Amino acid sequence: MNDWPDRRTGDRSDRYGRGSASPQPEGARAMPHIQRRPSSPQRPQMPPQRPQVPPQSQGYDDRYQDGGYGNPEPGYDSGYNTGQVYGGGSGGSGRGGGGRRGGGDGGYVGRPAPDWRRRIKLGALTLVVVLLVVSVSTYFWADSKLKREVDLSKVIERPESGDGTNYLIVGSDSREGMSAEEKKRLRTGSAEGKRTDSMMILHDGSNGPTLISLPRDSNVEIPSFVGSESGKKFPGTGRQVKLNAAYAEDGPELLVRTVEFNTGLRIDHYVEIGFGGFAKIVDAIGGVELDIPKAFKDKKSGADFKAGKQTLNGEQSLAFVRTRYAFAGSDLDRTKNQQKFLAALASQTATPSTIINPFKLYPTMGAGLDTLIVDKDMSLWSLGNMFFAMKGVTGGDGTSMNMPISGSVGGNLVWDKAKVKQLVQQLNNDEKVTVSSD
Repeated sequence: MNDWPDRRTGDRSDRYGRGSASPQPEGARAMPHIQRRPSSPQRPQMPPQRPQVPPQSQGYDDRYQDGGYGNPEPGYDSGYNTGQVYGGGSGGSGRGGGGRRGGGDGGYVGRPAPDWRRRIKLGALTLVVVLLVVSVSTYFWADSKLKREVDLSKVIERPESGDGTNYLIVGSDSREGMSAEEKKRLRTGSAEGKRTDSMMILHDGSNGPTLISLPRDSNVEIPSFVGSESGKKFPGTGRQVKLNAAYAEDGPELLVRTVEFNTGLRIDHYVEIGFGGFAKIVDAIGGVELDIPKAFKDKKSGADFKAGKQTLNGEQSLAFVRTRYAFAGSDLDRTKNQQKFLAALASQTATPSTIINPFKLYPTMGAGLDTLIVDKDMSLWSLGNMFFAMKGVTGGDGTSMNMPISGSVGGNLVWDKAKVKQLVQQLNNDEKVTVSSD
């Protein structure tokens, strides 16, 4: 009696214990199994294509050529994997560390190791492109905000250029863009127009920067000039006026002409900032730390300061640089305070923590550039050089001083002509300044 279930593939008595006639060992066979009939008709499934195995010997059952299963009937699904239980094809890689299943033979295909060198290069290239795009966009954004309103080509009879770069920096009492509440809070008043509240020459050269304050009460001569609006030439009459009167009479162009005529120093660039912009810059960087050697008060400017180190906000900073009547030395002491503050402002603005931090950089640039008035040839690069030169004044590489004074006439301060001539000669030759204002 046959004790094997129905549909047994192969005869037990004929095949059990019978070897192959081939001199080569017989390949591994798949274990026999019971085939099941499908419970319901299913869509025919084609068996996986496998390489044809030639007969190994006479009497070898063809049903074992395809892994030992034979060809199933159409529409038949055995429900089992067609892979071999042991042995395997010659192309199988077996189980390997870090591999994954793949291939029709049930083996493992190794996963390629990540190319870290290529990834690092790609990441670095992406970062460079992003930084370049941001830098170029920021440059054009900032450059578009500059108000290039001063035309130095209208200035006549100019001195020869020397070595280095000379900036005329002007703080005006312009209230443009300020609300009534801001005017009241900053104690600027509501006067129409604008006047110069402070004037400085910044020389940037190979021997370090030199910052020279020009007292607005300086006694100067108004030379011949061409009107900035009319284009008409006005001959000089030898009029002696205060320096700030030149600005009030015909604006920045006449101020530059007057400074050049009375000093012999050519001005390369003009920079002006109003009250509102000045205060906004200070607030944008979080205030300016300053060491005030002596306490003072001034009702007109709103100044009320104690001695010692302290951080000034925009309102306090404006009061500090405008204070005049609290000092016995009048305008000369005020110009020293202005120099000290502007150098501290530049030093704390031109820092990596501000430049590389977009949350500080953009508000600072936006606050300052919106209110800056410059000459038509001023580039953003030149403006940046000016700020870094200003920073150098407090960094120990530069010099700050007042224009040398020899006395006064009619309440106006008279410049020491001999010292001024020597000072201008040293600046034009880009030599180390040895002239003192005392």
